Amino acid sequence: MNYEEMQDLLMKELRLYHYPVAVKFFFDSAELDHFQKNAGEIHTPVKPMTFCQWELAARMKGQIVFSDVNGLGCTNARYSFGWKDLDKDEIKSHAKYTRDLDQAERFVKSKPRLPQGLLGVALAPLGKVDGLYEPDTVHFYCDNMQAYHLAVDYMAATDTHPLRPSITMNSSACGGNVYSLIEQTFNMLPACSGSYNAGKTERGEINVMIPGKQFTSVVNRLMDRIRASSSSITRPGDGFPGADICKNCPLIVFKKK
Repeated sequence: MNYEEMQDLLMKELRLYHYPVAVKFFFDSAELDHFQKNAGEIHTPVKPMTFCQWELAARMKGQIVFSDVNGLGCTNARYSFGWKDLDKDEIKSHAKYTRDLDQAERFVKSKPRLPQGLLGVALAPLGKVDGLYEPDTVHFYCDNMQAYHLAVDYMAATDTHPLRPSITMNSSACGGNVYSLIEQTFNMLPACSGSYNAGKTERGEINVMIPGKQFTSVVNRLMDRIRASSSSITRPGDGFPGADICKNCPLIVFKKK
């Protein structure tokens, strides 16, 4: 399957509310030139905003987004992307989360960071990146049970158990994707205080990030389960998310009339 077919499958079988976001961190100028020449209509931030706000256009409106450092107004994301060094202001911005500034400094220093040299970041619905780029990560905004299905399929596909996601302060969308790329592993984490309101996650969405190099194997695992029974793990045979009732309840049963 190509990425458009994968997106159609995931939207249908997991009942996704948002498009999966294909994230690409450009370090190679030739790759960036290819993307910009072939992407067609590219949207860029009018004013500097947060990374999680960049993702709004991709996951909600189906638009292809690109920006360099000038379109990123979030210092947490700038630090995660290697576009900003550690300074007193970055440490101070974490003081409200920590016991003191020393702890804040240690916590910020422990965040995952991309190496220097990042040229820009592209975000697009998964179904629009065929021929443009191979995603570094695929970022889902989903509910609890959708996240669980993705996690279970990832564990089975990659023979990984248990999963150990990484949660960092004030950098869920940006730092979460960087961690998944650098460590080449699945990541699942709640919205941080910044992305909760800036990134429009008041529905209680959970972040799931899957490395692009492992993504096809996860989709193939989903396909194996569909061929065997259905996409639903909670109630095999039902369409996802299955009958949302008490497991094996003898009272809530429906039959053809």
